[in-house]
Amino acid sequence: MNDLKTNGQGTLYVVATPIGNLGDITLRAIETLKMVDAIAAEDTRHSSGLLSHFGISKKLIAVHEHNEQQSAEKLVLALKNGDNIALITDAGTPAVSDPGAIVVKMVREAGIKVVPIPGVSAVIAALSASGVTQNGFYFHGFLPASGAARRKQLETLKAQTVTLVFYEAPHRIIESVEDIAKVLGENRQITFCRELTKTFETIFTCPASRASAWLQADANQQRGEFVLLIEAAPVVAAQEISIEAQRVLKCLLAELPLKQAAKLAAEITNEKKNALYELALTYKNKGDGA
Repeated sequence: MNDLKTNGQGTLYVVATPIGNLGDITLRAIETLKMVDAIAAEDTRHSSGLLSHFGISKKLIAVHEHNEQQSAEKLVLALKNGDNIALITDAGTPAVSDPGAIVVKMVREAGIKVVPIPGVSAVIAALSASGVTQNGFYFHGFLPASGAARRKQLETLKAQTVTLVFYEAPHRIIESVEDIAKVLGENRQITFCRELTKTFETIFTCPASRASAWLQADANQQRGEFVLLIEAAPVVAAQEISIEAQRVLKCLLAELPLKQAAKLAAEITNEKKNALYELALTYKNKGDGA
């Protein structure tokens, strides 16, 4: 590895690790993990198995969601003293819906060099094998655990005209897809990408209306980690709605909640309520007229 130290300081390497199949680790990742002085890991016990598989023995430092701030401070000191440190999580790329972002932020703010060692990403793996043809995607990560908060969050994403990408845990998967159907609409297509790169890898697409039943028909499909790809919202062109209806909608949005404004605008203008609702969401996301 070149440029290991800058001004006597070490370097933080953000290293992606396999999400299942150990063969997916990169040669550069292995080289980096062998070279550094210490490895900051989300779960040291889990990472010990990975490192042992590749014949790597290094000092491990626990960095997880409960201690990241404190651990980051210690890592900054070690890096300032000249140590090279690798940052890894249990699977995939650190700081993407996993611990690591706080560490990276503090290290960069301290003027210490950060080097990405790219590799596996569950999001990109899911998109690449799903056949989704829509342009663009919005990666949200995990939805809130509570139903009310989850539905509220989904409402804010309803008008997104790009593929929505979520992570979800097995114990919440049924509730989540039921909320997706309820809030985003039963006709939206959901692609389940489950246990990617592992023995029981599953990629399955169905309308949101069928998603819960598909999961419940086979308990095995409720196991493991999920990436969910949700079909984009249809694009509602403002030009398809009369200028007068747009004016009425904007006036109502200034005084009323979104749903009520769309419903009342439909009654006043005889435009379709769903189209007005989608347009209202677009206005809201742009900060236009509300």
